[in-house]
Amino acid sequence: MTTPATLRVVLAEDHYLVREGTRRLLESTGEISVVAAVGTAGELLDAARRFRPDVVVTDIRMPSPADPVRPGMEGVDAAHRIRAAARDLGVIGVVVLSQFSDAVFALDLFRDGTEGRAYLLKDRVGDIDELLGAIRSVAAGGSVIDPKVVEGLLAKRGVRGGPPPAELTPRELDVLREMAHGLSNGGIARALHLSVSAIEKHVNSIFMKLALENSPDTHRRVAAVIAYLGSG
Repeated sequence: MTTPATLRVVLAEDHYLVREGTRRLLESTGEISVVAAVGTAGELLDAARRFRPDVVVTDIRMPSPADPVRPGMEGVDAAHRIRAAARDLGVIGVVVLSQFSDAVFALDLFRDGTEGRAYLLKDRVGDIDELLGAIRSVAAGGSVIDPKVVEGLLAKRGVRGGPPPAELTPRELDVLREMAHGLSNGGIARALHLSVSAIEKHVNSIFMKLALENSPDTHRRVAAVIAYLGSG
């Protein structure tokens, strides 16, 4: 039985033991009701239509009707289809769990917008606070991108050498990393041992350099991370 604060989740994962383990972990928090746990992209879309959950949590790779033996990027494809059907289904948040830290896969998820979407590496399943935080965020229309994806891109740029198209200072890169964690300005200030006013200046500078205008339809903090990833 759910309470008003309980979030209704559809879980999609093709490996039964992983699916059941994740379901039990989520439900053990008392904050999540897993209304369906499925193993294919087709079942995920059907469950989203039938149950209209608050959030879908899906593996990036799942069997598809076209090729059930060799999984593809069906989780991301299903995420786009669910988001495109928002007018009929209502707005459903989507958390994609991936084994791929390469930025290109995250960019694929966010290509049509950032609202209500999260891209996490699969090892976050073991950190229930991280996973719950992403579920809560997308349910509220927010966005999350795994910080390791950002770190990986920054490391690659360091190897290549040379500045990115919109050059950020070392301190702005520090702030961007903390944005990827989903921290508020206050949280970033505490993490970097700076004042909130200093963080606000860095954040505004990042938005300006990445040409991100203030818009009610744009989650600029994650959009900043995505814009920076895309610029590479």
